[in-house]
Amino acid sequence: MDQFIVEGGVPLRGVVPISGAKNATLPIMAASLLANSPVTLRNVPALMDIDSMMRMLHHVGADVVRDKDSLVIDPTRFNVAEAPYDLVRKMRASFYVLGPMVAKLKKAKVSLPGGCVIGRRPVDLHIKGLEALGAKVKVEGGYVIVDKPKLKPAIFSLEGPSGSSVGATCNTLMAAVFIEGRAVIHGAAKEPEVMALVDFLNEMGAKIEVQDSTITIEGVKELHGTEHTIIPDRIEAGTYMVAAAITRGDLTIKGCHLPHMEVVVSKLREIGLEVEPVVGGARCRFANSRQSAINIRTLPYPGFPTDLQAQFSSLLALTKGESTITETIYPERFMHVAELSRMGAEISLYRATATICGVDKLQGAPVMATDLRASAALVLAALAAEGKTEILRVYHIDRGYERLEKKLEAVGARIRRVG
Repeated sequence: MDQFIVEGGVPLRGVVPISGAKNATLPIMAASLLANSPVTLRNVPALMDIDSMMRMLHHVGADVVRDKDSLVIDPTRFNVAEAPYDLVRKMRASFYVLGPMVAKLKKAKVSLPGGCVIGRRPVDLHIKGLEALGAKVKVEGGYVIVDKPKLKPAIFSLEGPSGSSVGATCNTLMAAVFIEGRAVIHGAAKEPEVMALVDFLNEMGAKIEVQDSTITIEGVKELHGTEHTIIPDRIEAGTYMVAAAITRGDLTIKGCHLPHMEVVVSKLREIGLEVEPVVGGARCRFANSRQSAINIRTLPYPGFPTDLQAQFSSLLALTKGESTITETIYPERFMHVAELSRMGAEISLYRATATICGVDKLQGAPVMATDLRASAALVLAALAAEGKTEILRVYHIDRGYERLEKKLEAVGARIRRVG
């Protein structure tokens, strides 16, 4: 099993290119099943999760061809209304095929999802959305089953106890596109990845309008193929911004879209990182020794993203003073804390809040990655630590970061992959 060996202590300097957003690509790939002709997607990252979704699309009957950073998806033979456990258990985003199956095939049998072990992530809001549209949904034998739904337009809310749900919003959107009449979703997720899906569906001929957290869908009879470019990955960009801060480096993040990252940039500036917009991206550098402890509370967009919580934990472990991170989306998402503590971090947990007391240095140690973003957090900590860090189970990294070790090597990191 692959691992990373990292020799820390080197300030990173240079240019890091940002890939297409994984979390935008996956629902868009699923939405391609709704078209009546081929779809071409560009700026598609080379990731294990993309490969998993390609296998899912092949399984349900679509043809998928990859050429460098482009995908051509031909959905004309999409005719399988079952997504088995063996495929869905490996990646939660496979559950996105539920909406297209209900909309186009009028039936679905989709396994309850798997993915990273970051706490309970129920699908109750997905079911709520489908039932609001008239579908009768049952959960049986580990599968979500919908049979011959009589879909109808409706006005309803998808807001849950932790706020809006990206996945439920996407699945409900896709299920509603062919319903005659007007469906209105209140409490919809507003993440850039959801807006990217809306843009993609409209490019295929859908009639969807967004106003704040309300999405209105006017049903159409069919959708056609299109060409679409995937937005930059704001989580990847944020991770490399943290890399600049934690190594006291100077990185230009090429291709990031700063309007998608306002709260992240604000927090980095509070800590002491200079973030300067430049043509085609942003320059991030620690130009002085000023540091400030901060408090973070993860929230649905435009709040602080849960997918950057672990990475900021590593940075705050080396930031003077006492910081806190409260996780409101996935309260159990702190499995990285024990591994950071092995490297000398001083972090205490109480319920869904981590209190982090900044230390002067971290020490390299053998550590184990437990999920995608925790893996990135351990790499970041290793880049700043004294000595050598061995990071085990780095296959998680390959699910969400394209060529991470190569991009880091190019800006001076001493990191290598060994099998």
